Amino acid sequence: MKSLEELAAIREKMKQKVAIREGADDAVRIVVGMATCGISAGARPVLAAFVEGINDAGLSDKVMVTQTGCIGICQYEPVVEVFENGKDKVTYVKMTPEKAKEVIEKHIKGGKVIEEYTIGAVTK
Repeated sequence: MKSLEELAAIREKMKQKVAIREGADDAVRIVVGMATCGISAGARPVLAAFVEGINDAGLSDKVMVTQTGCIGICQYEPVVEVFENGKDKVTYVKMTPEKAKEVIEKHIKGGKVIEEYTIGAVTK
């Protein structure tokens, strides 16, 4: 890095790649557990799939993708929680990048929770 302008250019480039919006009460929030247990179970590619999928779908103004530490259910990692204003939280478990794409299509865009990927289906 040679200048402040170069740093600003890198910052702008990264802002375009990450689908994170802060401060929106009406936004959908997708939270990926990124503690060591989640990372070792494959949470990084899951997070990347959500960020890329939300950006590709043009939903970055309506959907926040964030990460958190331990969610507390390590045996079900990677864990993803979806928060929608006025609705119950949905906890997806044992996620993969392929499942993330399906969650974007069916749940985020289509409004239908994929029950077989939720913690309720796994713990029955």
